[in-house]
Amino acid sequence: MGMVLGDSLGPRPPRRANSRAVFAPILALFFFSLFAASCKHVQPLDTKPLDASGMSYDTIKKLESLQITAPEIAELAKARSAGFSDAGCVEVFQIAHRRGAPFASGDAVAGLVRVDMKEPSILELARLNQLGLGVGELQAIRLTGLSDSIVLEVAEHRAAGKPELSGVSLASLKNAGLRESTLLELARRGIPDSQAASIIALRHHGASDAEILRRYTGS
Repeated sequence: MGMVLGDSLGPRPPRRANSRAVFAPILALFFFSLFAASCKHVQPLDTKPLDASGMSYDTIKKLESLQITAPEIAELAKARSAGFSDAGCVEVFQIAHRRGAPFASGDAVAGLVRVDMKEPSILELARLNQLGLGVGELQAIRLTGLSDSIVLEVAEHRAAGKPELSGVSLASLKNAGLRESTLLELARRGIPDSQAASIIALRHHGASDAEILRRYTGS
């Protein structure tokens, strides 16, 4: 009799205890994920490489306020360790960010410092966006003993997509006896690299610097 009455009442509703048993693990997982994400977000940057490179505490704090990232810390540490100043590091970092790019030219800056290129010239190369793949040739030009001014002229023409003398051609012209001022003027005029051989040939036939400049006026 009791069993018949029980069946007539229809299926029983699920017990609330069973619902809690299902949702409790899900809620726990949700709150754990939030906690883990929060911990990851507030994890401080490791700025020890900057400190080890000789950068001051104030400069490090300034870079932190400018949202420096871990990869950028490693790149700036390379530049600073090579002798680039604190102010120069901040400036070259900001130049990259103004372009909407992360700073990734630590090796390029360090290489230019090592060939005795002056800091204002390196910063100008950064503004010209010439610290990328072609920076090795600019280092080579400086390494031959040619001035920062010549390096910058070559870089400016390259950045503008104009004709330029290569590092190899400039070194050959220098070895042919052309003066620094003549090489600077040829670079400024945008003499194409294809004309370097003819200039050297003229030099070997006794042409003076003045005669070469009269003949090669550029574009």
